Amino acid sequence: MTIFYFVAFLSIFFALMTIFTKNPVHSVLYLVITFATFTVHYILLNAQFLAAVNFIVYMGAIMVLFLFVLMLLNLNKDTEPMRTNLVKIMGVIAGMCLIVTFLGAFRLLESSNEMVQGHENIGLVKNLGKVLFRDFLLPFEISSILLLTAMVGAVLLAKKETRVKQNG
Repeated sequence: MTIFYFVAFLSIFFALMTIFTKNPVHSVLYLVITFATFTVHYILLNAQFLAAVNFIVYMGAIMVLFLFVLMLLNLNKDTEPMRTNLVKIMGVIAGMCLIVTFLGAFRLLESSNEMVQGHENIGLVKNLGKVLFRDFLLPFEISSILLLTAMVGAVLLAKKETRVKQNG
């Protein structure tokens, strides 16, 4: 249990460092570390599939994309726009919504709650596959056909047309 609290402290610390750091590249790097602590939380909760997906997708792909975009934009203090009062008000409202969400989550987490008590089979890829291919087979197949259609469409849109001259 002490590992959980230590990793939770690190998650909160690096999330706050992400918000309060002035340099955007450092902010993205702190966000990568925050996602790494989330991966540790998933492993502690016996959710290996979510840990692998978080590690591969978020830390591997999306954060690298964020880092490259920030480096390509070359943000300076001169180009940073001034924050208006509307943005500050929206930030306060978003913060209050976050506090309400935390209060609701802490109210829900009671030791007598069945979801809080540990089950050794929850989160395993084997059980996820059973549910996915038994109960949700049709939506899974429809989404795979939709993704295949989107890939073919993207390839066709990106393909350059070559025209052949006809002699005659």
